Amino acid sequence: MEFNDLILGFSIALTPSNLLFALLGVFLGTVIGALPGIGPSAGIAVLLPVTFGMPPVTAMIMLAGIYYGSMYGGTITSVLINTPGESASVMTTLDGYQMALKGRAGAALGMAAIGSFIAGTASVVLLMVAAPPLADLAVTFGPPEYFALMVLGLTTLASLTSGSMIKGLLMAVVGLMFGTVGIDLMLGAPRFVFDNVNLMDGIDFLPVAVGLFAIGELLFNLYQPVRTEPIKAKLSGLLPTRQDWRDSYGGVARGTAIGFFVGILPGAGATIASFLAYATEKRVSKRPEKFGTGVIEGVAAPESANNAASTGALIPLMALGIPGSGTTAVMLGALTLYGMQPGPLLMSTHPDVFWGLVASMYIGNVMLLVLNLPLAPVFASILRIPYEILIPVIIGIALVGVYSVENSVFNVGVTVVFGAIGFVMRVYGYPAAPLVLALVLGPMLERALRQSLQMSLGSPEIFVTRPVSAVILAVALLAMLFPLIAWFRSRRAGLAVAGDC
Repeated sequence: MEFNDLILGFSIALTPSNLLFALLGVFLGTVIGALPGIGPSAGIAVLLPVTFGMPPVTAMIMLAGIYYGSMYGGTITSVLINTPGESASVMTTLDGYQMALKGRAGAALGMAAIGSFIAGTASVVLLMVAAPPLADLAVTFGPPEYFALMVLGLTTLASLTSGSMIKGLLMAVVGLMFGTVGIDLMLGAPRFVFDNVNLMDGIDFLPVAVGLFAIGELLFNLYQPVRTEPIKAKLSGLLPTRQDWRDSYGGVARGTAIGFFVGILPGAGATIASFLAYATEKRVSKRPEKFGTGVIEGVAAPESANNAASTGALIPLMALGIPGSGTTAVMLGALTLYGMQPGPLLMSTHPDVFWGLVASMYIGNVMLLVLNLPLAPVFASILRIPYEILIPVIIGIALVGVYSVENSVFNVGVTVVFGAIGFVMRVYGYPAAPLVLALVLGPMLERALRQSLQMSLGSPEIFVTRPVSAVILAVALLAMLFPLIAWFRSRRAGLAVAGDC
């Protein structure tokens, strides 16, 4: 990277038209992220025709703004109404909504905005400086490495269980079972579809997440009201206190690193990044038992991770022409429509597009911060509306959002069913997060395992003979052993105390 390239990028990004479309992109991204069921890939696909006729660099600036803007937009509904606007915001609901119930909705939204800004800016620096070597590393990942990564992801199940470990593991098994529904991609045979064509594609993540986290929570609140007074958020309450920063700065740093690295892995995405960041933060915390009750680092870590992942996902797209997610696949289509071929030659053949996009992301992250901090009290004031009015509106928005993704009445039915299941789980203390994580990781784990065994003609040695997968599996093993070691030590300490008595 040469300094002159960055100067060229800022000279392009700071033109009035590009500034306007950067602002429009991050604003639309925030709105799209806040609407349950839309998501950045659908939002970009819907708005792609609007960019026809624009200069390619202007169009890409707007589309990228929608992408990383939606990462913050999902925070709004996650914190205020326990409804993840898109899958990458699921983990934010665990502590963000609890903070809102404690009257700290403004602080949660403010830390999310600041954490996203820091992570986004740091990730742009990494994108600019380290794209070639990181892209080379990501492209070496094959099925064995993805299998190891999914195993590592499943070791976080224990971290997502705040109550009974048995209940958490049971919900994970249920999630893995739901993940097997649909067409077997390796053999083409239907599994557990019961002659229902709607189940051929499997059970979608979004109806399950909206049902469990949104409708289930709302029904529980009607059954056993948890909020007696409206939340009042002042602008002064948005700025993190010294204690908030002490609790969150490590989570922001770790979330940024995890999110960026996971983001460059094709197929991993911001959802897995947020899961891993939250689980990591809980694992290293001095107060892990408080997670899920409204701790600010439980918001800072996943929000930093999903924003960093959205930037990291651009590395394989821009450097190799490989879309790492559904959203970047849409952006890949946009680049080809504009007559450009993403890949190693993009920087030399279209430096204005690459460096203009990089520079615009610095500016866009500042715009997001300036936009969302002043508006956070407005968002938080939504919770002053009586629940008797708010709950039907929220349920209506959630169901319309789920329907709008595929125009599927069946998905609406799935949402309602999982809403009822989520209510029962909430009443009897069964956690939803392990089920959702297992549903996301299960199909990816199975596919990577079977592809790996096909590569090795059935030999499991492939997982330990490939260095990267062996290292990741070793880390996963340590992650599983640490809780057992901690339990054994606490048991020995308890027996020692009993013996002294």
